Amino acid sequence: MSPMNSTRLDYLRHGEPVGGSRFRGNGVDDPLSENGWQQMRTSTAAIDDWQCVVSSPMRRCLEFARWLATERGLPLEVQPDLREVGFGAWEGMGREQLRTQRAAEYDAFYRDPVHNRPAGAEPLTLFGARVATVFDHLVNAYAGQHLLVVCHAGVIRGTFGHVTQSPPINWYRTEVDNAAITRFVHNRRGAHLVAHNWRPSL
Repeated sequence: MSPMNSTRLDYLRHGEPVGGSRFRGNGVDDPLSENGWQQMRTSTAAIDDWQCVVSSPMRRCLEFARWLATERGLPLEVQPDLREVGFGAWEGMGREQLRTQRAAEYDAFYRDPVHNRPAGAEPLTLFGARVATVFDHLVNAYAGQHLLVVCHAGVIRGTFGHVTQSPPINWYRTEVDNAAITRFVHNRRGAHLVAHNWRPSL
């Protein structure tokens, strides 16, 4: 990478899936709803200089990523380690269901998501390590390019933590909306956050 160049990585959260709001880790693989497709088309319409699309293998990301790459004639890389964090016993459960049936467990998770994982959930530190490895791979493999990375809220939170050196206990204090973009830049000063939870407009 030339000292004058920077690598831009736009991490796009998938749109709304079929089934509405519920905990989907890497054990629930719902496709996008029609509204979710429209959300993602709207968020990507204003940016036309991506040089590659990188995607989670999960349907709510990959189906749109494949469509966009084909539409724009861009290469597509599927990264298995961009899959969402595993939520164990919470997979497929709605927030209201958890608030009603497991209120103490739900509240404890948001106070300290590292030490109060749902039963069988992926450890947050291990999840953070795998998404950090993907980020470091991308900035090396695509130095000087502008990438679209189609992924999940947890992946964005973990990458945010990696770039800003924020510990995992703080990651769920960050909002990540459906079809919103978080932009990271890597240059000679290293990696930094440029924009978060952003929806570009035409």
